[in-house]
Amino acid sequence: MSDTARQKTLLLTGASRGIGHATVKYFSDRNWRVLTCSRLPFSDKCPWPGGAENHIEIDLADPQKTIEAIEVIRAKLPDGRLDALVNNAGISPKASDGGRLNTIETDLRTWGQVFHVNFFAPVVLARGLKAELQAAAGAVVNVTSIAGVRVHPFAGAAYSTSKAALAALTREMAHDFGPLGVRVNAIAPGEVETAILSPGTDKIVETLPLRRLGQPEEVASAIYFLCSSESSYVSGAEIEVNGAQHV
Repeated sequence: MSDTARQKTLLLTGASRGIGHATVKYFSDRNWRVLTCSRLPFSDKCPWPGGAENHIEIDLADPQKTIEAIEVIRAKLPDGRLDALVNNAGISPKASDGGRLNTIETDLRTWGQVFHVNFFAPVVLARGLKAELQAAAGAVVNVTSIAGVRVHPFAGAAYSTSKAALAALTREMAHDFGPLGVRVNAIAPGEVETAILSPGTDKIVETLPLRRLGQPEEVASAIYFLCSSESSYVSGAEIEVNGAQHV
């Protein structure tokens, strides 16, 4: 099979809902094989082919288990190639009353858990699968957030700072992986319509230049662009997908 005819493979973390779920569907509809990583078992509600056998159950908050998962993932890449890694998994714990956890109130263990999932897991996965990404001249996409550049009314301090760190990591990785032929970029979503929208999001929408929520499929299409040959000379960039919320 020629390289042009070869089915490409995506590894995606945080696939069970929202942006991740939409991204799996978007790539699968374009004939990509998608390996999914989640702390939950594969759900039969996920409507894509080969989902169960292409799923890796892993808690990214546990650094040792994340490291151990590299071999499990590698075993699912028989040709030794990984065309895209999308680091989408992210957690943003709330206070007991559902409110935002700030820098004063966030427990140190919570800081650690958030950074393990949102920041360290992307480092471990990209570094652990470096050879497979290089073999495919692949792409890495880190999912950051509008909360990484401003105080957000719902996103906690640990989440926001982890996403700011992930944006900086994207630049560092683009520098380090570039000589291997691997591109590294980020997307920064804003207010996206998912099942877990926080109360009060409608007030934010009223201030957005586009005056509407983003759709998960709109974020997925931006991720696809950064993983495709259409962005072959784009690396070290962070694309805002937020209806001009950042301006």
